[in-house]
Amino acid sequence: MSFRLSFFFLVTYWSYPLLGQGRAEKDSLENSKQTLRKGHFRGHVRSFWMLTNNQAELTDFHAWGVGAGLGYQTPLIAKHLQVGFSGFFMANLVSSNLSLPDPKTGQANRYEVGLFDVTQPSQTRHLNRAEELYLRYFFKKKSSVTLGRQLPKTPFINPQDGRLSPTFVEGIVFEWNEFKNTKIHAEYLYRISPRSTVGWYSIGESIGLYPVGLNTDGKPSSYAGNSHTKGIFTGGITQNVNALNIQLWNTYVESIFNTVFFQGEWKSSLNNKKSWMAGIQAIHQRATGNGGNVDATRAYFSPNGHSTIFSGRVGYRSPLWAINLNATRITAEGRYLMPREWGKEPFYTFLPRERNEGMGDTQAYSINIFYQPHPLLKWEASGGYYKLSDVKNVLLNKYGMPSYAQLNLGVSYGFSGMLKGLNTQLLVVRKQSVGPTYNNDRFVYNKVNMTHLNFIVNYQF
Repeated sequence: MSFRLSFFFLVTYWSYPLLGQGRAEKDSLENSKQTLRKGHFRGHVRSFWMLTNNQAELTDFHAWGVGAGLGYQTPLIAKHLQVGFSGFFMANLVSSNLSLPDPKTGQANRYEVGLFDVTQPSQTRHLNRAEELYLRYFFKKKSSVTLGRQLPKTPFINPQDGRLSPTFVEGIVFEWNEFKNTKIHAEYLYRISPRSTVGWYSIGESIGLYPVGLNTDGKPSSYAGNSHTKGIFTGGITQNVNALNIQLWNTYVESIFNTVFFQGEWKSSLNNKKSWMAGIQAIHQRATGNGGNVDATRAYFSPNGHSTIFSGRVGYRSPLWAINLNATRITAEGRYLMPREWGKEPFYTFLPRERNEGMGDTQAYSINIFYQPHPLLKWEASGGYYKLSDVKNVLLNKYGMPSYAQLNLGVSYGFSGMLKGLNTQLLVVRKQSVGPTYNNDRFVYNKVNMTHLNFIVNYQF
């Protein structure tokens, strides 16, 4: 199965009425045209301004990128079939030189280059990406199977839409929704177009497009371009039982690793639309096969590697407020690993613009406060403390990230009336070191002691 197979189905369907010259064929062509007119077009325009202010003597960066996309989805054909496709282009209007490393540390830009294509940081124009192209078949009452390019929907492989365009995947996805309060999901993925790229890659090729960090021996990782797998197999079940929601997922990356994810959330309704909630997550990973390469120095996952993570949340909801208290523990048995190209981590303590992937022996605590005085206006204040292993402990700190405190302040506003579909967002991020950096700016640059600004304008139609 591949993109060519998906395309073949589309071409076959739409070309069939043209194969004959009789009246029946002409009527079929006219019916196809009428069907097309009943479909749904959608558009998306996005402007993203980003600035990173590092500590003194280290390079600051800025970038302003814009993008626009158009998609189309047919109505149901013969009561069961649906086709969709979309594309997107991006341009760098103005920016620092994103291909120029910081002269003091020799390290490359981290954030702004992600607005465009991390594989070609000097490219500023003509960044185009074919995104969706799928064939979807509906059966029974609510179930479907989708073949082709589409948005991902699983805990570890997700759109992670924090730049101009999100992550897309290619494969076959099965969703079963015939049982009351139960959803079953199964998929096989064989290609992916990660956020901050414009190409499509096999699953193995996609691992290492972003910075790779260090091996457990302290040498630069060399798994980029050397990871081999037949694809990703994911299965999940979601069950609602009264006030309890339970999810169980298994993500198997053939010859590399397997990850089991459990989440249970409870919600108690009070009067006046107020409620309390509590959630717990448990994750366990283990290497499979050779970890991606027969040469252990080029493997993504150490052949005997494994890790365990626990995360929890207690929250309060009201019409105006949402407040969460969160905690995460990554045990010391090994690094938590998940290719950053595939999605953001689902832990409760996750805050935008930083991750704890690549870490072991980690304790994280955070609080989220959301205030929504109006349906179109939302304020956010989130803070976290992340106690990581020492930056020199390469066994449990893949990227040399020091312990840090992070503060996110944000506001978003959505317009109505004639401007319906227009949304603006401002996000200010401050990350401060709270662990030793040994006077080595390589442990500081683009990691801590920095302020990061985002201003985003979205228009969807």
